[in-house]
Amino acid sequence: MMTAIPLSIFNIDLASGNLILLVSILMFIAIIMAKIGTKFGVPTMLLFLIIGMLAGEDGLGINVNNLGAAEFLGHLAMTIILLTGGLETSLEETRPIIRKGISMSTLGVFLTIVATGLFIYFALGDKIGGAGTTIMGCFLLATVLSSTDSASVFSILRGHRLTLRENLGPMLELESGSNDPMAYVLTILLVQIMEALHGVSGASGTFNIILTGVWILIKQIILGFGVGLALGHAARWLLPKIKLQTSPLYSIMILSIALFANGFASSIGGNGLLSLYVSAIVIGNTPNLPFKKDVLLFFDGITWLSQLIMFLLLGLLAKPSQIPHIIWPAILIGLFLMLIARPIGTLLSLAPFKGFTFRAKILASWVGLKGAGPILFALYTVVEGVDGSNEIFNIVFSITLLSLLVQGMTISPMARLLNMSIDDDPEVETFGMEIPEEMGMLRDHIVTEEDLERGETLRDLHLPHGIRVIMVRRAEKYIVPHGSLKLMVGDRLVIIMGDTED
Repeated sequence: MMTAIPLSIFNIDLASGNLILLVSILMFIAIIMAKIGTKFGVPTMLLFLIIGMLAGEDGLGINVNNLGAAEFLGHLAMTIILLTGGLETSLEETRPIIRKGISMSTLGVFLTIVATGLFIYFALGDKIGGAGTTIMGCFLLATVLSSTDSASVFSILRGHRLTLRENLGPMLELESGSNDPMAYVLTILLVQIMEALHGVSGASGTFNIILTGVWILIKQIILGFGVGLALGHAARWLLPKIKLQTSPLYSIMILSIALFANGFASSIGGNGLLSLYVSAIVIGNTPNLPFKKDVLLFFDGITWLSQLIMFLLLGLLAKPSQIPHIIWPAILIGLFLMLIARPIGTLLSLAPFKGFTFRAKILASWVGLKGAGPILFALYTVVEGVDGSNEIFNIVFSITLLSLLVQGMTISPMARLLNMSIDDDPEVETFGMEIPEEMGMLRDHIVTEEDLERGETLRDLHLPHGIRVIMVRRAEKYIVPHGSLKLMVGDRLVIIMGDTED
């Protein structure tokens, strides 16, 4: 009689030979399920996470027992995702909204943390175990949850080719890319402050520790930004001059420079993720970057691989059997975050700036997706042995599932409801023109009064990167467009949407 092979064969430490077999099976299943899920509007990242969870210890029995190695792999995957996001960021379209994006990723994150932390402490602290017994524990949980996950935002906006009005898409990508480093360093700082506060008595000692933490945060931002800017400009000078044989060599060189920016900034007390992201933006906007299209295709491929591995791995770490006792507090925190804390942070951080309608701000607050980033930050608290870290991980994992399910599946409908989606105008009219599929998609757009609020010319529209107007129809007249063309309400623009080399 044949003996069944127990699933404990997959009790792996991420250095086991079983890892290759495990990864190959899960990756294949995830890709097939993602193909099916796309037809129903289910976010790909959510499917990767669920598949990992079903295969984990409480599902098929696969157990990942080396949390330190898992945290390292997740961090490495995040660096790749941020690197690609930075390389694909166009300074031309980002420059008008850079202050708004930075305000959301700093002031917006801070306000979200304060609102969420106070809500957890006063409303739910006694219901979530060790994490809710102290005000610092509640703020740590709020900090872990504060960032908009860059992998999820990039995947939904770019994967669904969702193009938003008012240059909102680039701002959301900039915000999600820059607030991951902010949330990560805040998480590390809070953990260190909580450890330092053990055994410290008196207001004076507590104040000194917190003041030291604030100084470390300021130093992290300054050094991280400075190193990224310096190395990015050095690469910007070097890459067009060096003569390499093939595009993969340029891709590997860019990867090495970005990883060096991360490691060097971290070694001198700076924010490594911020340094990597800034250097990637500078490199991606290098004039005449050799093989630019091939380089971006290379990084797009390894980013999908990184996202898949990261979400599967984090799903494997989840233990659904531990979730029921915190599910209602998690749902309440998630709803508060989506409906109150995130809108407060968004509206107040964007209040000093003009150029965004109220509808745009509402949509920006809704695109506060949680994903692998918050789960990875929660895993860091487990690795560090923070009191109540298991509750933090389970709550964050539950809220991430809720966010991807509720927000991730409704971003496109919400954009249509708020009339913020460019490519959802009814009855597309391209006047019989056809283009090869690889060049992009033809769409049309009817000019409204809101479009002309910032100016009457075509140039004043500040169209998102990758969009070009190729014809304007005014009544029965056809006009070949140029930047100084004065538009009128009712003009029908024929636009091409696709990748560009500039």
